[in-house]
Amino acid sequence: MRVLMPVPDRDFDVTEVAVPWRLLTDAGHQVVFATERAGTRPACDPRLLTGVLFGQLGAAEEPRHFYEELTRSEEFAATVGWAELVPEEYDGLILPGGHAPGMRQYLGSEVLRQQVGRFWALDRPVGAICHGVLVAARARDASTGRSLLADRRTTCLPKYMERSAYLATAWRLGRYYRTYPAYVEDEVRAALAGPDARFERGPRVLAARGTATDDSAAFVVQDGRYLSARWPGDAYLFGRRFGALLAARER
Repeated sequence: MRVLMPVPDRDFDVTEVAVPWRLLTDAGHQVVFATERAGTRPACDPRLLTGVLFGQLGAAEEPRHFYEELTRSEEFAATVGWAELVPEEYDGLILPGGHAPGMRQYLGSEVLRQQVGRFWALDRPVGAICHGVLVAARARDASTGRSLLADRRTTCLPKYMERSAYLATAWRLGRYYRTYPAYVEDEVRAALAGPDARFERGPRVLAARGTATDDSAAFVVQDGRYLSARWPGDAYLFGRRFGALLAARER
């Protein structure tokens, strides 16, 4: 099946892009990357490859290896433009995240939000992780004018996690961990009809991550064909669950 994954030109999260890409391609699916302008070769947040601060807070070794493989793949150079997308040509949509300044191009694009709304109307699998949930929250249902997530159960980057990372690094990196003045959780909750019932923060974690063989630290929320996750530590479980949504669509 063909899975669409839009990304900004730079600064997306290594793990949230490379892990789902690796898991889905290993399962026989095709992942198509989309950038604002067709043919742009995107790049991840470089700090996540070397460590955000004193070599810490970066991506784990295996996701970094997956990213190296991704950069050598044909699909990474042959990106589709957001405005030229034809939603009907794809079986699934994944909205990855990232927190560095380059993400504003992706998170703030009205063109991309409109395309996400068109894909959503097809009733096919949609997955969003971390800041990527903002794209779905900001996109509108053409028939109601409300957020696509208004009536959905969802998670996203928890406020406590975003605040902790910011406070630990602001002395050196400024607002690197604060893409927007509002916290991601606050904006996502505001998009929901009845946020106390529909928003799920998940277990409190600061460092423990899910891996290829251990989901004990991971958390995702599935509501029908919509799947959401909190942060890079959920990426393996997120990728596997999204693969299961595609498999269910095949049957």
